[in-house]
Amino acid sequence: MKLLSDLLRHVTYIELYQFEDRIVTSLVNDSRKVTEQSVFIAIKGTQVDGHDFIDSVYHAGCRIIILEKLPEKLHQNLCYILVTRSTYAQSALAAAFYDFPALDLKIVGITGTNGKTTTATLLYQLFRNLGYSVGLLSTIVNKINELDIPSTHTTPDSIILHSLLAQMKAEGVTYVFMEVSSHALVQDRVAHLPFCVGIFTNITQDHLDYHGSFASYIQAKKLLFDHLNSDALALINADDSHHKVMVQNTKAQIKRFALKSSADYTAQILEADAYATTIRINHEKLITMQLLGEFNVYNALSVYAVGEYFGISMPKLLSEISNLRAIEGRFDKIYNINKTQLVIVDYAHTPDALAQILKEALRIKDPNGNLYLVFGCGGNRDKGKRPLMGQIAVEYSYRVIITSDNPRDEDPLAIIQEIKQGITDNLKAKVLTVIDRREAISTGVALLEDHDILVIAGKGHEKYQEINGIKSIFDDKATAMEFLKAKTPNL
Repeated sequence: MKLLSDLLRHVTYIELYQFEDRIVTSLVNDSRKVTEQSVFIAIKGTQVDGHDFIDSVYHAGCRIIILEKLPEKLHQNLCYILVTRSTYAQSALAAAFYDFPALDLKIVGITGTNGKTTTATLLYQLFRNLGYSVGLLSTIVNKINELDIPSTHTTPDSIILHSLLAQMKAEGVTYVFMEVSSHALVQDRVAHLPFCVGIFTNITQDHLDYHGSFASYIQAKKLLFDHLNSDALALINADDSHHKVMVQNTKAQIKRFALKSSADYTAQILEADAYATTIRINHEKLITMQLLGEFNVYNALSVYAVGEYFGISMPKLLSEISNLRAIEGRFDKIYNINKTQLVIVDYAHTPDALAQILKEALRIKDPNGNLYLVFGCGGNRDKGKRPLMGQIAVEYSYRVIITSDNPRDEDPLAIIQEIKQGITDNLKAKVLTVIDRREAISTGVALLEDHDILVIAGKGHEKYQEINGIKSIFDDKATAMEFLKAKTPNL
């Protein structure tokens, strides 16, 4: 509960109309959730414009509205707060409403196309295992120590975000590790967070349906580092060709990690198989990890750098990194009873991520086996990546089964046809089309013989499939396990 006048001290506004100081008990950007003591923030979104609901929130009893454009006729007894950008005002209000919890937390933000979830979750694991009170904000789940809180977005909106941070502060949390999406950055969701560390994993094509161009996508990611303070750390993957752009305007201290370039933190892969990876960090420190794949070496290297930055003793740091576990839906392995056939479930839904997963699967595959792939592309998302993923799929796989991902409002067959545009005629014989995802996974498992690997890509940890606006229960891993068990009843 706050006074409106107290909250407005932290908001830059153009003008107040019909101001009357009132008690505020909630901040709301959904017109269906307003109460008489709410502040309603009218936000113009991609699908819905909150300004269209001013009349309805007024009739529901709400008397305070933040907005970017005044209506032609003003309601009596309704306070209009005119701002330049509603999303930025919402972020400032949320921080003030929850008493600026971020100021008492050490927040690490991870951005990039791939690796955000894994890096954030590995950092959560590391610091939790070392006995710290830790918060996690991720695509899969939000956590306050061992308490799981369902996640609906990669990065929550600023109201939910500051509410979660306030809960974390109340529970004595010290460190918070969070994914920072490009959407969150341009929508001001993290505008009032004083990050002490920003991590850049990599950037490849994604979300061009929203950002419009790859250049705009890069600029969105770059915002995290543009806003870091001088006492913060920018930790950058120097093997990514865009790493210099990311930090060209940052005030933060810059450190780099890499496998293929000179950097502050480097790693060499000494040995790798289907069960473990042995690496040498900075030419001297050996770690044998449970994590697999070159992509996870990058993730582990950034985790190592953050641990050192926060003063974790070297013996503890090396020991705990060796114990880090793979993340659900990220190179998630399922074997048949005899461990002769392998299914890998992964969230890979970008061209680069798909290529990396398939390369790693080929690396651990028995020379006598074949690599099969089940995948699709999500509807209402970047269409430009669909043919690219089709091209990558047939390049690395023995046989490809193209199916539905989350088609959302699009025709699944139309999505599949766009994927196939990237496949040359001489390789189309490698492709099967099975629109129903359950049937596609069944087909993939049925094709497996000893020494073969099946990769199921695109949905990873997700427990649903979205078709025509309806989310139905669906789990790639559980479905694959069901069909493996039916094939080998003793599993």
